[in-house]
Order: sequence, then structure tokens, then C-alpha cells
Amino acid sequence: MTEPQFFRPRAPLSVADIVMFTGAEAAPGASLDRKITGVRPLDLAGPADLTFFDNAKFRGEFLATDAGVCLTRAELAADAPKHLAVLVSKDPYRAYVTVAHELFKDDLKPAGLFGGRGIASGASVHPEARLEDGVIADPGAVIGPRAEIGAGTLIGANAVIGAGVRIGRDCVIGANATIQFTLIGDRVVIHPGVHIGQDGFGYVPGKAGHIKVPQTGRVIIQDDVEIGAGTTVDRGAHRDTMIGEGTKIDNLVQIAHNVSIGRHCVIAGHVGISGSCTLGDYVMLGGNVGLADHVNVGDGAQLAARSGVMHDVPAGEKWCGTPAVPIRQFFREVAAVKRMAEAKSQKGGSPKAK
Repeated sequence: MTEPQFFRPRAPLSVADIVMFTGAEAAPGASLDRKITGVRPLDLAGPADLTFFDNAKFRGEFLATDAGVCLTRAELAADAPKHLAVLVSKDPYRAYVTVAHELFKDDLKPAGLFGGRGIASGASVHPEARLEDGVIADPGAVIGPRAEIGAGTLIGANAVIGAGVRIGRDCVIGANATIQFTLIGDRVVIHPGVHIGQDGFGYVPGKAGHIKVPQTGRVIIQDDVEIGAGTTVDRGAHRDTMIGEGTKIDNLVQIAHNVSIGRHCVIAGHVGISGSCTLGDYVMLGGNVGLADHVNVGDGAQLAARSGVMHDVPAGEKWCGTPAVPIRQFFREVAAVKRMAEAKSQKGGSPKAK
């Protein structure tokens, strides 16, 4: 049995094509007619592959690579292997990704698991749902009454689209996802196992028990958003949960009710955003960041991995730690604690327990 190739390039690219796409400059001796069919790292690349070299730490791999073409910076290009066609770029990795994007343009979003077109015989579409031409629904998909889905959108196997949900054009709703009480724009990618629009976690505590707060808001997701597998987005309580255009959300993220996320944010895995938080545009959250209720994070702010945020973060600042503080303050405090520990050690160590 041969090993399957899951991703195949659209067509080979020449060095001249790569120069055109990236703006890189061919080093002397690089043949513009040379073809590549794949992109791989230095140590795995073969003669038909493009690679990149942008960190002197990997110079050994650069000198030993079997790649056919390499993108690198001018100061790193010396002593390149003779067989290697070198292309000089100010940002080799970005150029490398640009080429990969062109080679594998058809694989940038999930495809249907069933490989079919139109509505599969095993899908259930309510007669009151409105689907434009070109919608694909895999077996087991359920589309409820009054749902509206735009042309070119894929509904994956066993995905559930609730009553009245609206989904724009050229979207992907992955297998086993559930979408309720939600409005979705165009070109949105929802990966498998995502759950959107379920109850937010709202209760008024009391001695007689906890009174549930009705969750009567919606989720609104703007164009070009991508949401990773296993993520959950709660609908609003009395206002809508919002995700701005171009925002990218990793796997296993929790977004609570009434949260407002701006445009082009990047949110890494295991982040937890509590109710009624607001993120501005271009915010970046590292893995496992946690935000307390009602926190505001300003435009362009960055929070390092595992930060615990309990207070508002001004625009453009970088914070880290738990509780999170500005990053310079964090490192000053770490240095101060280290000096105290060293001083104590020099004086004879910590006192013995009595």
C-alpha cells in the first residue's frame, strides 16, 4: 500500500514565478527556469523543493540542504551549496509562505469529507431553509428552519445549523460543529467541533439556589474570521457577542457572553475570555491567557502566554504575568526577586524551620 499524498500543488512554479510573487532577487547563477513543486524546511527539502534560511542558528542545515531553491537574507547567503539557487529577500519566511500559499491555494480551508457537491442524500435540510446555488452539505448535516446559507459554503458532516442562522458566501462549517443564534459573514472558516451560540454562563447566586440569567443575545461574526477546532463562543446575554473581521482564533478557546473582539486580532489556544470583555483591533493573546470579567484591552495590545489579566490594558502595551503587568515592570520585579534570593543565599541561606 502506497502512502497517500493529502496535499498536492496546483502546478509547478519556476524561479521566475517566485521572484514575481515575492519580489525576491535572484543571486548570480540562479536559473530562472528552474521548477519547484513543494515547500519544505532545510533538513527535509529535496531538489524540487523551495526552502528558507533566516536564522544563523541553522547555518549547518543550510550548508547541507538538498533543496533546489532557497530564500534567504543577503547577509546569510554566503557559502551556499553550489547546487542551490539562492533568492535574496528582506523577509525570507514571509516570502516562503507567499509561495506556499500560491502552490497550495486550494488547501487553505477544510474540504468536504464526502467529496461531493450539492446536498448529500444523508443531509437534512428543513423546507423553510434558504440555500443559494452552490451550497454543499455533507451526510449527517442538519440545517434548520429559516436558516440562510450563501453560495459556495460547505456544511460539514454532522454539523448542525440552527433555526434562523445566517451564513454568508464561501464559508466552511466543519464536521460536528454546531451554530445557533448566529449571523456569519463571508469567507469565514469554522473548524470541526466548534460550538457557537450556546447559552452564556450567567447566574444570580443566592441561598435558595442560583437563578439563571436569560441569554437572549446573538453571536455576530464578520468576514474572513477563522475559528479553530474545539473552540466555543457563547451568545450574548443582553447584548451580542461580536468577533470582528479578519480575526484568527486558535483551537480550544473559550469566548464568553457579551464579549466584543475587534478586527484582525490573533488569539492562541487555551485562551479564556470572560464575560463582557472588550478587545480592540489587532490585539494579540498568547496561549493560555485568561481575562477576568469586564476587562478592556486596547488596540494593538499584546499579552504574553499564561498572563492572568485582571485590569484594563492600554492600547499598544505589552503585558505578562499573573496578575498581568506591563512587561518591563514584570522583568524588573523578577530581577529584584532574584537579587533578594542571591543576597539571602550569600548571608547563609534561608533560616531553618523551627
